[in-house]
Amino acid sequence: MGRVMVMQERSSVVDDKLNVPLEDAELLAEVELTTNLIIAASESEATLSQEQVDQLLGLSGADSPQIPNQRRD
Repeated sequence: MGRVMVMQERSSVVDDKLNVPLEDAELLAEVELTTNLIIAASESEATLSQEQVDQLLGLSGADSPQIPNQRRD
């Protein structure tokens, strides 16, 4: 019976080391932005303009990166 108690104590120590919060604030923010873009794109009847995408991402005119248009063949 003594061995069982020792094993239980050891396993609780291992569980404590592995019991850490797995939250990444930057990743959650990125997922939220991506989700907002997906929802907006799926609800839109036309392709979103660069200005609309920038607005959804919370970018204003000066903050907006210059992204080249995709080639359409």
